[in-house]
Amino acid sequence: MVDHEFSDDAAVVHHTAGRDLVLTADVITPLVDDPEAFGAIAATNALSDVWAMGGEPRFALNLVFFPDDQLPIEVLDAILAGGARACAAAGVAVVGGHSVRDPELKFGLSVTGEVAPGALWSNRTAQHGQALILTKALGTGIIGQAIKKGLASPEAANAAIASMTTLNQGGARVGHAHGVTAATDVTGFGLLGHLRNIVRGSSLGARVFLDQLPLLPDARDHIAAGVCPAGSKTNRAYVAPLAKWADGTPFTAEPVDGSDRELLASLACDAQTSGGLLLCVAADRAAACIAELRDLGLPAAQVGELCAGTWIELH
Repeated sequence: MVDHEFSDDAAVVHHTAGRDLVLTADVITPLVDDPEAFGAIAATNALSDVWAMGGEPRFALNLVFFPDDQLPIEVLDAILAGGARACAAAGVAVVGGHSVRDPELKFGLSVTGEVAPGALWSNRTAQHGQALILTKALGTGIIGQAIKKGLASPEAANAAIASMTTLNQGGARVGHAHGVTAATDVTGFGLLGHLRNIVRGSSLGARVFLDQLPLLPDARDHIAAGVCPAGSKTNRAYVAPLAKWADGTPFTAEPVDGSDRELLASLACDAQTSGGLLLCVAADRAAACIAELRDLGLPAAQVGELCAGTWIELH
C-alpha cells in the first residue's frame, strides 16, 4: 500500500485480518556517552517510524553491531536495557534480534506495527491549506556534535537526551484526535528534507515560519559558532534547489551570512535523531491540536502551512 517511492517513513502492506502491517528498521551510531541512554534513543528513534505512518508499533527485533574486542559486554547489556525500557514504555514486545561483530558500534530495531483502515498517514495524503505542526524541538544533530566535541553544557545535553527519548506515541494519538491526514517524523533529512517528501508526495508547496521553530537549548548558539554536523550541511545543499526565501532571494547551499534567518534555516536542515512528528492538520484545528500536545509536555508549534505550488518558501 505504501512503498519507498515518496520516501515514506515505513512500508505498509495489506493484511487480510483487516489491520494493515507497518514495517520499518532503523539503526544508528552513538550520539551520547551513556550506553543505556543510547539504547533508549535508538529504540525510540526506530519506533517513531510507525507512529509517523499513523500506526502503533507492536513487536521489535534488536539489531546489534558491537565491537566485543574493544568494549566490555556490560556496555551491550546497558544498551539493550535502554532499548527494552523504551519498548516497554511503548507497549512493544522485543521478541528477538540479531547481533554482528563490528568495529563500529551501532544499535537499532526492526519494528512491526499495525494501522487501522482509514488511519494511515503518508507523505501522499497532505491537503492544501493545512497547518504544519512540529511536536518536538530541533537541534539534536547540533547538540550531539557539541557533545562529541566536549562543548555541550550539561543542561543542553540533558535536554537533547530527554527529547530524543520522548516517545512520539502521545503526539500521534493527539494527531489522530484532531484529524491529521499526513505526517512524517523529522529525523536524518532534517525538517526541510522531510517536508520536501510531503510536498513532493502530495503535489503541494509549503511556507515555513522560521521564527516559530521550537529549538533545543543552546542549539542556535552552537550553530552560530560553527558547530554543525556534516549531515546537516548536506541536507541544506540537498533542499536548496527546492526552497526560496519569501522575499525572492535565492536560498543557497551555504549560508550567505551569519544573520538570524540563515541560522534558523540551517537549524531547519539539522539532521535529527529521534525528532518529533510533523503533522498536517486542518488550519481550524491547529490551535487546539497544539494546546493538547503542550499539555503532554511537548514544545509543539505551528511551523508552516501547505499551499499551492512546488516550492518550500522560507519566511
